[in-house]
Amino acid sequence: MAKTPVRTRRSGSQLSREAIIEASLRIAARGSGDAFTVRRLGEELGADPTAVYRHFRDKDELLLSVADRVYGEVVESIPDGLGWKDRLRALAEVSLRVGLKYPAVASITASRTTRRANEFRLVELILGAINEAGLDGADAALHYRAVADALLAHVGQAAAYALFTPEARAGDESSWMREYRMVDAERFPHITRLSAELAEVRPAPVYTVQVEALIAAIEARAAAVAGGEDAVV
Repeated sequence: MAKTPVRTRRSGSQLSREAIIEASLRIAARGSGDAFTVRRLGEELGADPTAVYRHFRDKDELLLSVADRVYGEVVESIPDGLGWKDRLRALAEVSLRVGLKYPAVASITASRTTRRANEFRLVELILGAINEAGLDGADAALHYRAVADALLAHVGQAAAYALFTPEARAGDESSWMREYRMVDAERFPHITRLSAELAEVRPAPVYTVQVEALIAAIEARAAAVAGGEDAVV
């Protein structure tokens, strides 16, 4: 009787940084929150879990490397030939789409800096758009941070929410139809007056308002500088 072949685990020397990053992205794309555990990676790669550490100093180095790969996907998805406003709009749209594709990555790295090539490309893209709008120096640096931090915050929040259980999400979403409509009208008159409208708000138009507010702020500051007002110091 023929024996069933036994699948052997690969050693660290049979793996590569690229293979480990790709495995992390596959896990993250399935909506799993454990894309950066060596146990889960070992299962995905058919390798000894500790083999990951032959290629990455620790889990944090792996996390930042995977995040930078995601940033590369964002940059490469933005069409060429757009004006500065449309570049920022496209960046916002693509960032959210890619962040929700890999929610475990986007939720964890929203408050981190990868210090790697694709992050530098993103920073260059935003600074280029802001410079094209007419800002430079301290003004450009300030408005860059405003754009980057706002997009990271929204995408990170949306990605973290995507990892919640369906039951948790349903409870949060239904609160606008239940708890917020039952608050004390004397203590919370504004909530009471707008309870129906609050229940109708959806994330997509909120994001659009945020992005357009950032663009308007850049445009207004550029107009002020062009009119002779001092730059930010």
